[in-house]
Amino acid sequence: MTGHVTAPAAALADQLPSWAALVRAPNPGPMTLDGTNTWVLGAPGAGEVVVVDPGPLDEGHLAAVAGRGRVAGVLVTHGHPDHTEGLDRFLELTGAEHLIFRCAWSSVELAGLRIGLLPTPGHTADSLCFVVDGAGERAVLTGDTILGRGTTVVAHPDGDLGDYLASLAKLTEFSGVPALPGHGPPLADCAAAARFYLAHRHARLDQVRTVLGRGARTAAEVVAAVYADVDRSLWPAAEWSVRAQLAYLGHSGGEGDSGQESRKSGPVAQDRESGPGAGGLENP
Repeated sequence: MTGHVTAPAAALADQLPSWAALVRAPNPGPMTLDGTNTWVLGAPGAGEVVVVDPGPLDEGHLAAVAGRGRVAGVLVTHGHPDHTEGLDRFLELTGAEHLIFRCAWSSVELAGLRIGLLPTPGHTADSLCFVVDGAGERAVLTGDTILGRGTTVVAHPDGDLGDYLASLAKLTEFSGVPALPGHGPPLADCAAAARFYLAHRHARLDQVRTVLGRGARTAAEVVAAVYADVDRSLWPAAEWSVRAQLAYLGHSGGEGDSGQESRKSGPVAQDRESGPGAGGLENP
């Protein structure tokens, strides 16, 4: 079966908001695309910046980010190490605070910006997006929930496909708002990308149902059929997503003896706690 995605899910943004700068980490690879995007946010003339996802523990990268201005605070979209491995060292370099959103508040005002929290579990249980407004411009920092190119893995068992579909549905509300992703180039329309991702995920589910109907029983067998045209180096990551798909469909995938198809429904698990996952991205 074919249909893996390597192109952007929406048109590329012509320019960044006036308050956003991208410093890309030097960690390119099949699981990180061109490298991890560290975003430096600050309204012109604010005299301070907020940093989103410091990235890997690379002294040159962290120094380049720290050199962009006085850091008022640091945010992370999720706990995967390609986004957070350098966090402690960056806090040491800058003396900045790791900003953690609390139950009592859902936004902060720093660096001349209003930054709102949007829980978007699915890629991981702890995945967040940030809706940023300033100088009459708005953008959504999407972490690994929406990428600038290709699709993202649902990192089962920490990631959950039902949660991910619900999170994508939230992001369809941001029509015409740029998406600043955790990897790849910025996109012009967050909602368009989210709709594309939703269609892609449902098409994948249809493919999985088909191969299950043909007798596939394990996640590895499903990957071999559905991802046959994908580079085999990406099959381990694809298997995480397939296990998430099988769990969503109520199929054991070789981990038990469920065999009964039942779609997951219900609220997004916004309050579920999870430590950092151990994986990266897929490109199918």
